[in-house]
Amino acid sequence: MTFRSSRRRGRLAALAPLLAALAAVAFVAAAGVTQARLDAAGFGQYAYGFFADRYPLFFPAIAYGAARVALLPVAAPGWRGWLGALLGLALVLGLSLHPTYGGLVLRTGYSVGSVAFLSGQTMLAAQGLGLTMTAMVFGFAIGVPVLVARGLPRRGDRWRGFGRGLLRLVALAFAFALLAAARDLGLSDFLRVPLSGGQAALAGGLVLAAFLPHAVLSSAVSRPSVETPGRRG
Repeated sequence: MTFRSSRRRGRLAALAPLLAALAAVAFVAAAGVTQARLDAAGFGQYAYGFFADRYPLFFPAIAYGAARVALLPVAAPGWRGWLGALLGLALVLGLSLHPTYGGLVLRTGYSVGSVAFLSGQTMLAAQGLGLTMTAMVFGFAIGVPVLVARGLPRRGDRWRGFGRGLLRLVALAFAFALLAAARDLGLSDFLRVPLSGGQAALAGGLVLAAFLPHAVLSSAVSRPSVETPGRRG
């Protein structure tokens, strides 16, 4: 495999999850998904509750993360890519949906933010800490499988790799900040009623703006890792 081909594969694997997140919004809008319909289909535990009401646009984040790890074999062909994909799907779905909608991803951020606020931090600082923790848990779910699939960066690239990882963490925190604002921006009744055409456009725009920075940062393909020298092509 040539390095140019590897770059194309890496960019495809980085940008396709954004399309998956937008497709999730389009599907939910076209299918007229509501709490009642989810409950009738046996998914009531994911349709009701605090996090389903407060973070109605978390489901595109699940689609984004699941697609990102599922495509690891494209960017990293071989058994390590498949192992990373399987591990990633388990982490993304498990941390996002167990025990119910939001999983540990939202619960960790909400708990840290709440404790920070109750301990005397300002609302802005508490929200920042909560968003950072949410991004860290979600970043763990999609980041560890990448390390499994691609290996660690080369020794000379490790500080640069750390910097890229930090930028991606900031991009994820930004994404979750936008998604958290969805309810206050006009989607407060979503799930109780289906997405209208205008709400679907709003949701799609928020999801695009939320995850585009992370997708762009992820599209920059790093040099081959020390564990995978054969991919230099």
